Amino acid sequence: MEKLRDFFNYSFAFGNEIHITVKAILIVILTLFMASFVIRLLKKLITKKLPEDDKLKFVSLFSYVKWFVYVVIFLMTLHNMGINVTAIFATSAALLIGIGLALQTFFQDIISGIFILVDQSVHVGDIIELDGKVGRVVEIRLRTTRAVTFDNKVLVIPNHLYLTNTLFNWTENGTATRESITVGVAYGSDTVLVKELLLVVAKENKDVYSHPEPTVFFTDFGESSLDFKLVFTLNDSFKAAIPKSDIRFAIDKKFREHNISIPFPQRDIHIIKGNV
Repeated sequence: MEKLRDFFNYSFAFGNEIHITVKAILIVILTLFMASFVIRLLKKLITKKLPEDDKLKFVSLFSYVKWFVYVVIFLMTLHNMGINVTAIFATSAALLIGIGLALQTFFQDIISGIFILVDQSVHVGDIIELDGKVGRVVEIRLRTTRAVTFDNKVLVIPNHLYLTNTLFNWTENGTATRESITVGVAYGSDTVLVKELLLVVAKENKDVYSHPEPTVFFTDFGESSLDFKLVFTLNDSFKAAIPKSDIRFAIDKKFREHNISIPFPQRDIHIIKGNV
């Protein structure tokens, strides 16, 4: 027992002030082993219910965490060896502050990306709206999300914007969404006929769902028109501009066939002649 104790207390000298014992080396090795085990366990728990593609995104993240833990353990070991770690940090404080400021947004994006992947609030294929821009999500990374707009432009969205802005997920409750078209008709028009024509146009469009049925609302007595809103359901809201355009063409055609006019604002100008 005494020999074992002497073996653990045997120290290696590096200069006059730095000494490290066998026990300290074994503690460092054991700590590194335990830290690696805990990191692997956390990775397994977090990625347990994630899709296979999202699991791969966490590989780089946990590698960063692992090396960070290793650096902390290394610094603690230096401290136990008698090296003044505080002095090292003090001399490099300005450099560390500069690096910290530069990496602040980077780590915000990383943390936000983790929340998105774990919370599963946004999936690949979802249609999202952020800051007035609409796109279909094609890839979710730890730092950025990529979405393609209707005109095939790629939106590269830093993930921290999800935490600071309001995100609209158009397909959170499914791909079907309610859309609407507003139209005004001239005063004196047959409002019942207008409603019937709008419903016919909606039901004749192949992209409009029959359930729930299209609905027409008489929304207001406008300044120059009687205002109506046609509400209907589409399967793919990302391409809603195409069927909505077709419906507008059909409404204009139906109204012309039944002599229903769509007015435009008019102004009467009165010229008053004064004495010169």
